[in-house]
Amino acid sequence: MTQDTLPDRLAIDPDSPFHNEELLSQGIGIRFNGSEKTNVEEYCVSEGWIKVAAGTARDRKGKPILLKLKGTVEPFLKGDAA
Repeated sequence: MTQDTLPDRLAIDPDSPFHNEELLSQGIGIRFNGSEKTNVEEYCVSEGWIKVAAGTARDRKGKPILLKLKGTVEPFLKGDAA
C-alpha cells in the first residue's frame, strides 16, 4: 500500500479486523457528504457508510454505541499535524 492509497474499510477499534495502527498513526481524515467529520469510528468507502458514536452511551463491554450513517465517504491522509 502506498501513501496515496487508503483501504476501503478502516476502524479505530483495536479488536476489529479492519484496524491498522500504523495507518491510523499517520492521521486519517474523513469527508462525509462534503463535510469533514472528526468523530468517525469506522468507515467503508465501497458500501458508502460511516459509524459514529451515539452520544456518551456505552454497551455492556464499555465500548461506545455506534450509529451507521450512509452517504458519500472520502478518506484522506492528513498532513504532519501530529
